[in-house]
Amino acid sequence: MKTTLLPQLQTFLVAARTRSFSAAARELGVSPAAVSQSVRQLEEQLRVVLFTRTTRRVALTDAGRRLLDGAGPGLGQALASMQEVSAQPGEAVGRLKLTVPEIAVPYVVTPVLGAFRARHPRVEAEVVVENRLVDVIAEGYDAGVRLHEAIERDMVQVRLTEAFRFVVVGAPSYLERHGTPRRPEDLLRHDCFTFRIPSSGALFAWELERGRRNWRVPVRGSVVTNDRRLTQALVEQGLGLAYAFGPAVKEELRTGRLVRVLEEYAPTVPGFFLYFPSRAQRSGPLRLFIDVAKELATRTP
Repeated sequence: MKTTLLPQLQTFLVAARTRSFSAAARELGVSPAAVSQSVRQLEEQLRVVLFTRTTRRVALTDAGRRLLDGAGPGLGQALASMQEVSAQPGEAVGRLKLTVPEIAVPYVVTPVLGAFRARHPRVEAEVVVENRLVDVIAEGYDAGVRLHEAIERDMVQVRLTEAFRFVVVGAPSYLERHGTPRRPEDLLRHDCFTFRIPSSGALFAWELERGRRNWRVPVRGSVVTNDRRLTQALVEQGLGLAYAFGPAVKEELRTGRLVRVLEEYAPTVPGFFLYFPSRAQRSGPLRLFIDVAKELATRTP
């Protein structure tokens, strides 16, 4: 392959990873037309079609997948090596891409990422906030942040927080009108805000526990939403009950805007963890990010 096609190959790899010419253009700082032209030049040189294109999306052909699998790791390592060579002694450079759930952003990502960027300003960090379960290998992430039980067993896990609880909460006005549930099954008679599980589309059943016994209560309500802030606002207006991430409603509970119910049934989860495929595959930026995360975890109760 001509060395002049190396920029086209890099553009192809970004487009293949993002499955979008527009997303690739934003990442590369060029126009979508420039991405399309670069890919077309590579296709003409190789005499194969690398993408199937529609008005809404692009998808890899079989030839495109083979090129991605064969050239992607090597080119990525070469570009990283070039960045490292250009760095000053002791200076970290590179790219870090993380997938995190919305609920973890203010409690995990914001403090860690702030400290990390202050120490390593030449490392480019990309944080994609999404609540679905993500295959970090298939989708080109360095690592992800999730609750312990949502992580596959073959992943390396690094603890980011201590254990915490999920609690059922409601506004005093709602409880005055509808009464306070005393047992998990009482929730079936209440208006409970829940959300759909992205992978299956099923409504999330509230998980409760007491001692060795566990409940999965198929609650129903007048509103179904995956937006935590909308749910909390509706609950504070006295429109129903919510299943809430404990630290997120700490201030509302302290001021009395919300009240815990079924507190003795509130489940404890191990906490948030950073996860990635294996220690052998850790990039330099990821190792540095882990170091900062561990350091902050020891300081924060």
